[in-house]
Amino acid sequence: MPLSGISPILTGELLAHLDAMGHSDAVVLADAHFPAARLARRLLVLPGLGTPEVLRAVRTVTPLDDAPALDLMAAADGVRQPVQDELIDAAGAGQRDVRFVGRHDFYDVAAGAYLIVRTGETRTYGNAILRKGIVTIDDGRKP
Repeated sequence: MPLSGISPILTGELLAHLDAMGHSDAVVLADAHFPAARLARRLLVLPGLGTPEVLRAVRTVTPLDDAPALDLMAAADGVRQPVQDELIDAAGAGQRDVRFVGRHDFYDVAAGAYLIVRTGETRTYGNAILRKGIVTIDDGRKP
């Protein structure tokens, strides 16, 4: 049963992982072509969803870190892909918050991530690594 106010994309298992992550821990949101099973310490599969929509849902509960906030895989020809523009938009990241890295460097960073979520995204370069920022809670209490 979905939770009120929480995107149904955010499964209980995904929410538990996002909650367990610490400041600067990374989560990879990978396309269907990504070697997730080989690289992941923890793997979730969301086959019916695109990477931008999963990223947009994750951002509703997870702030971005600032060092850098988002890694995207640089296309072999150096041309930014439309799906990458969608990922930047879904993350709510500014251009300074985004780093483009080569394929093998991206794989190296992904291998150290807390979690890899393989989506059903079929467009190439539909991968993003985001780092969790500090979660602040304003509950009205005074220190």
